[in-house]
Amino acid sequence: MGSIRVVLGLAASLDLEVEQMDVKTAFLHGDLDKEIYIEQPEGFQVKGKEDYVCRLQKSLLGAGKTDPWHSNFPR
Repeated sequence: MGSIRVVLGLAASLDLEVEQMDVKTAFLHGDLDKEIYIEQPEGFQVKGKEDYVCRLQKSLLGAGKTDPWHSNFPR
């Protein structure tokens, strides 16, 4: 806990911006490298279209390989 206070104190004294991120859910921010389809989740079925599937636009836990989330940042 002490080292984060040093970093925050240094950032404050130099008038720097500080940002944070939650890396526990970083897998959700990766782009899919292939098309993945799933059945409509229970409770979200469209009446008359129960046999339709959904194409994922972002990753779900266990949905397959994604590009690393940090590849979205410019270098």
